[in-house]
Amino acid sequence: MFLKVMRNLFLFHVFILSVLILPIEIRSQDWEFAREKDGIKVFTREESGNYKSYRGETKFRAEVSAILEIIEDMEKLTEWDEDIREMKVLSHKKGRSLTYYTVYDVPWPFSDRDLCVKDTIIADPSSGIVTVTGISAPNEVPLNKDYVRITEFHEKWIIEPIGNGFIRLILEGFAHPAGDIPAWAANMAVTDTPLNMIRAIKQRIGKDNKVE
Repeated sequence: MFLKVMRNLFLFHVFILSVLILPIEIRSQDWEFAREKDGIKVFTREESGNYKSYRGETKFRAEVSAILEIIEDMEKLTEWDEDIREMKVLSHKKGRSLTYYTVYDVPWPFSDRDLCVKDTIIADPSSGIVTVTGISAPNEVPLNKDYVRITEFHEKWIIEPIGNGFIRLILEGFAHPAGDIPAWAANMAVTDTPLNMIRAIKQRIGKDNKVE
């Protein structure tokens, strides 16, 4: 009798745990296809407050090291995004970490935004995959009264070699605009971010990007 009660209790706890974990697993798989252009597929996912995160992915011929070098070259980020009005690299340890500060030009009647990001670079020697993970570091730079500070931000680059000289490049991210920008307005341009950034990298590589 005791063993039966203990077994039922164990199964109950397993059930409760699975119920709690299941939404997290589903959450990680619920990307919705939004558009495709220039061989780049873009997906979105709704986050808190109805703001959307983004995911872009593509395949093309390139070396992992060449892609990483471009991503680390944050001083040229203004070439990727026309809305960036200021960019400062605060610290950089090649192949390991990067901290940078950005000011975004936001159309009237909203105030410009600023953001500070810390990137961590991890290379898996067995698979050859390189991951660049960025999180908001709002206290790295003093607040500026002229800007609204973005504090909710995360971004991840995944550079994966897939053979025959090709790589798979994935960019996932989310930025809550903070302040008075409504979700519907922010979401209008959310698919542009991964599309423009990945396309800029492909253009800088300057090779035949058609997957065979």
